[in-house]
Amino acid sequence: MSRTLRLVDTDGPAPGETPLRVAIATNDMENLNAHFGSAKKFAVFEVWKTGSRFLSVHEFGNVTAQKGKHDDQDDKITPKVEALEGCALLFALAIGGPSAAKVVKAGIHPIKRKDAEPITDVLTQVQEMLNGTPPPFLRKILGTYQKPDFMEDFEEEETV
Repeated sequence: MSRTLRLVDTDGPAPGETPLRVAIATNDMENLNAHFGSAKKFAVFEVWKTGSRFLSVHEFGNVTAQKGKHDDQDDKITPKVEALEGCALLFALAIGGPSAAKVVKAGIHPIKRKDAEPITDVLTQVQEMLNGTPPPFLRKILGTYQKPDFMEDFEEEETV
């Protein structure tokens, strides 16, 4: 069973600024503190260079036991992946191989964190990435990635 709560908010990014949709695995809505499979909730935010806003929370009653393997035959992963449609990034403490494959196939980039941390800190870090030089995976998501042109490094040789 899953439930979704959406907040209707009119404050958002400045015109022309595209927000990045981010999901965070949480059990308390204050911290990134859950593994993907055992997360009871996923908080979804939009983040842009100068701000962020809460969009929704997806709550799940049917989660895995967090033992590193699926504890029964029920598919508990697909409903989570489907609920995160439209997200570009997913932050979790851990995510197993089969789950990661489904997440990536859905166009979501999973990011594992070693320790729990406040959601506000994660959002600030995403803003910092957007304001600095984003890593290649994020530039690709944002549509600003350009493959390096190695031929620019070589000047044309003159032939005599």
